[in-house]
Amino acid sequence: MERLTRRRLELSWWICFRKILVPDSAPPDLKNQHAEETRAPLCYQRAQLPLLRRAPGGLVSVQQGRMRSTSEIIVFALLMTAVLGLGHYYLWRRLVRDALLPKRAHQILTGLLLILLAVQPLTLVLMRALPPHALRPLAYLTFGWMGLMSTFFALLCLSDLGRQLGKLGQRIFPRPSSWAPSPDPARRRALGRLFAGGIALGGTSLGAVGVAQAQGFRIARIDIPLAKLPAAFDGFTILQMSDIHVGPTLGRPFVETLVNMANAERPDLVAITGDLVDGSVAHLARHTEPLRQLSAPYGTLFVTGNHEYYSGADEWIEELERLGIVVLRNDAKRIEAQGESFLLAGVTDYRADRYGDAPDLKRALRHRRPDEEVVLLAHQPRAFPEAAEHDIGLQLSGHTHGGQFWPWNWVIHLIEPVVSGWAQLKRTQIYVNSGTGYWGPPMRVGTRAEITVVTLRCSPEKRGAPERRSTS
Repeated sequence: MERLTRRRLELSWWICFRKILVPDSAPPDLKNQHAEETRAPLCYQRAQLPLLRRAPGGLVSVQQGRMRSTSEIIVFALLMTAVLGLGHYYLWRRLVRDALLPKRAHQILTGLLLILLAVQPLTLVLMRALPPHALRPLAYLTFGWMGLMSTFFALLCLSDLGRQLGKLGQRIFPRPSSWAPSPDPARRRALGRLFAGGIALGGTSLGAVGVAQAQGFRIARIDIPLAKLPAAFDGFTILQMSDIHVGPTLGRPFVETLVNMANAERPDLVAITGDLVDGSVAHLARHTEPLRQLSAPYGTLFVTGNHEYYSGADEWIEELERLGIVVLRNDAKRIEAQGESFLLAGVTDYRADRYGDAPDLKRALRHRRPDEEVVLLAHQPRAFPEAAEHDIGLQLSGHTHGGQFWPWNWVIHLIEPVVSGWAQLKRTQIYVNSGTGYWGPPMRVGTRAEITVVTLRCSPEKRGAPERRSTS
């Protein structure tokens, strides 16, 4: 108690000192600059004190961050309910009403769609209050239907687009009246039911393929040459995992499998590029505990993804540090061997500014030596252009899941600069992991979950015959 009181008194002096240096009447630019340069000591951040995190305009409390996270989840749930409502109506109209089904079948399918619509936002709310094992059957039902629904929706949109194009073609090139089909209710009913059955069969088949493909993951291997990499690090391996999404459908057994496979690769360093969890520390700590067993000579490093902020980023950072994982929060770790080094930097999530934890690449690189090579961990590929401006050698990212399943693996190309795999901008290269787990629907169509083993290579003139380093 005395220790906490002393910390509060010291923090009060620290706040007063900051206000003397930069009063409230100071210009906004000066206040922002000072907020970037001044940080509360780590002990104040670890204690449950009012002011904990730097923000672009000052400090943000954990309570404010939690309230913001909760309010955003409520807004997201409301918006999702509205979107899902429209989506379910579209499915009902095209697959139930237009199919002219018998009255009993019409009533049953209508009621089923209403139940599935109500279950989805309810599940998201319960995920905040109940442990994952209590929700697993409901989560599989909810997210499985979400995946099937999106597949049905996409197939219906394509078919309706084709139908409208056909009508447009008839207007441009009208057919002779003798070709017009005679109105026949029985024929219309048969065609409607055949169409609905075809969409249901096609969507369910795609869903079954997606569920099967989501059950495993591949190990993707890539060699990446870096011009500034010292010869001592030629062959240095980084094992990257991303978007594991431990939560209602992926738990401890999945994490144990990942840890065993990662250790079997004997990497020099393990990097987890965000979105590790979907839930609180209280509910998921038992499931992430196996991460303590990850073994690499240079340790395991982590950067936050957007889902960490939905789940309580501060608590998760503290929990991961307890497991021996180094969290790079706009910071860097120098990797050294044989008197040479490169910098491994990490920034917070691209949109973490709304939680008072904005990414700050300049701060992460503040200890960079001249001509020192840098490998950057950043959850979202949207950090790639800024990395190129700072002459980063390699950026490792995730976030996209490669689109996860059709049709989103088409849509995501409109949002992200790089969706999966390797790309280059100026000197800077990027590798985007397609996700080691999955979010929401336990489905993957057109993508594969992966663990990535990145082998760094120096330029040929530097390579020579470097001494091999032990990874035991």
